[in-house]
Amino acid sequence: MARTAVKCTVAGRVQGVFYRASAAERAGALGLDGWVRNLPDGRVELVAAGEPEAIEQLAAWLWQGPPLAEVMAVAVEKWPGEIEPGFSVVRRPSAGDTT
Repeated sequence: MARTAVKCTVAGRVQGVFYRASAAERAGALGLDGWVRNLPDGRVELVAAGEPEAIEQLAAWLWQGPPLAEVMAVAVEKWPGEIEPGFSVVRRPSAGDTT
């Protein structure tokens, strides 16, 4: 089956509630590659690649998140870039990054 890649941006109370770690754990369990990071504006950004069904399962989970999260919105769009194998938590956004 063909792999697909997406970028998801999650808004709400998603920083300081173990959202990145929980998302990375869920993505890894689904066999996805990619990364997740906090954005300076309080949102979380996640890029994932893998089987379409696994991507759909992760996107559905993003609406729930870990127990302390309060998700207000999840935007999903196609990701055209390359994605390294494995799934990682990015600790800091790139300097001057406003995505």
